[in-house]
Amino acid sequence: MKRLFSILVIATIMVFSGLNAKATNSVNNFASATSFIIQEDEEAAPAEATEENVSFHQELKRRFIEGGPAFMGIVLLCLILGLAIAIERIIFLNLSTTNSKKLAQRVEDALNSGGVDAAKEVCRDTKGPVASIYYQGLDRADESLEAAEKAVVAYGGVQMGQLEKNVSWVSLFIALAPMLGFMGTVIGMIEAFDKIQAAGDMQPSLVAGGIKVALLTTVFGLIVAIILQIFYNYIIAKIDSIVNDMEDASITLIDILVDYKRRK
Repeated sequence: MKRLFSILVIATIMVFSGLNAKATNSVNNFASATSFIIQEDEEAAPAEATEENVSFHQELKRRFIEGGPAFMGIVLLCLILGLAIAIERIIFLNLSTTNSKKLAQRVEDALNSGGVDAAKEVCRDTKGPVASIYYQGLDRADESLEAAEKAVVAYGGVQMGQLEKNVSWVSLFIALAPMLGFMGTVIGMIEAFDKIQAAGDMQPSLVAGGIKVALLTTVFGLIVAIILQIFYNYIIAKIDSIVNDMEDASITLIDILVDYKRRK
């Protein structure tokens, strides 16, 4: 490895030494050309500096206005509603996350020390779908293990529905935003061709405005879809994690009730 590194260093030195002679001859020619370019850059510097001073927020606002209020407003509404639902779901899912192993240990200890009522009290004081499933299973524990298992399965479906509540609206906005952008693109192209037809001549200035509006609506629609897709994937992954936790907790509860029935 050291030998290979030494060879590479020697080869690099030889190459740069060969290029150094050519670079020296080119410096004088380059200096004369650079003086002319610098003069032009100094004349164009104020315009470039003005463009650089425009912030990203101002540029985004300008592009949004250029896209037209009709479709841009609808796309913005999709973004606002989608983000509102996504944030609400994320907060709800984070509050629904519990330490199922710790809860199972507390329920088992309460069941062995104070019976079913004590275990139900522990579940009542704990938030989250896992605690609710435990409570429903313990509420039917005095009847039979089959009744407790059916209650756990049935109420697990109810809790899963609550976790997935309003998530379909986010997927709707993900599909709707780019479609609205594409519709704005088609309408902008139609307007551009209408101007060409009215003028009877193919001039770039006639179609530039319509094509620009068309492209802006498409870009904003895709941006909204990308943003909402990231939130949607996170929500789906969080729901899957909670559902798997609920299934494992249900099996653990049935095992706890079996042991309790045997001891009793």
